[in-house]
Amino acid sequence: MSINSPHSVSPAEHPPARRARHRGVAVGLLLLLLLTVGVIGLMAAGRNAPAAISRVEVVNIFPHDPEAFCQGLIYADGSLYEGTGQYGASSLRQVELETGRVLRQADLAERIFGEGITLWGDSIVQLTWKQRRAYAFDRDTFAHRQTFRYQGEGWGLTHDGEHLIMSDGSATLRFLDPATFKEVRRITVRDGRRRIDKLNELEYVRGEIYANVWYQDVIVRISPADGRVLGRLDLRSLWPARDRPSREHVLNGIAYDPANDRLFVTGKNWPRLFELRIVGQ
Repeated sequence: MSINSPHSVSPAEHPPARRARHRGVAVGLLLLLLLTVGVIGLMAAGRNAPAAISRVEVVNIFPHDPEAFCQGLIYADGSLYEGTGQYGASSLRQVELETGRVLRQADLAERIFGEGITLWGDSIVQLTWKQRRAYAFDRDTFAHRQTFRYQGEGWGLTHDGEHLIMSDGSATLRFLDPATFKEVRRITVRDGRRRIDKLNELEYVRGEIYANVWYQDVIVRISPADGRVLGRLDLRSLWPARDRPSREHVLNGIAYDPANDRLFVTGKNWPRLFELRIVGQ
């Protein structure tokens, strides 16, 4: 029979073989699709899962003024700087770490409720709760230098070296131009799918934003890029709530010493300040 005969079919062109090959390709594509969907699903589940909780170890305990209603805390060049709140008792302080002794203090007007602080250049910037004003003070003399205005309430304040970062008691963090206090961008903080409200005192630590959550003995570690909670520090054991004089004696106050990689925390009217080390999950 001639090879060109219409009745002659080569093995490569046999219909059953072609159908089998096509089924094999289809099955392979289906498996690849299922694998891709599975990987995407696992990635999404990972992003939406609650952040891991890390354990901490107490390295040192220092005295802290129990009359200080701590609203903001920073560490620079061997000294703590603390902003305190309450009407008629708000202040900016320089404190000796080892003794808790107040080295310098500037009292705010009785009508002003002081809030978070941060160091920017040679100034310390302090927020106010409802006055919608921030005050810049000379770091060395505490002399008032400048007043800024902003919208909403002021709670916590830190910076990333480029922008000031401010909390207002919600799940939103605002990034501000340090020269004008105008908003540059904002992020919404979420742990998985859940928004984290009542963000309070802030500190920028190794490329992350650390934040107290009001009425919770926890610090959340936040990605400054998208607001995702990267982890949590459980600090309930530092001063158990059952031993405190009132519900208002909450954890609040985070300071970081980048030169020595030291993390400090305290609270409102707490008698002690703690140096911590993160030891694992």
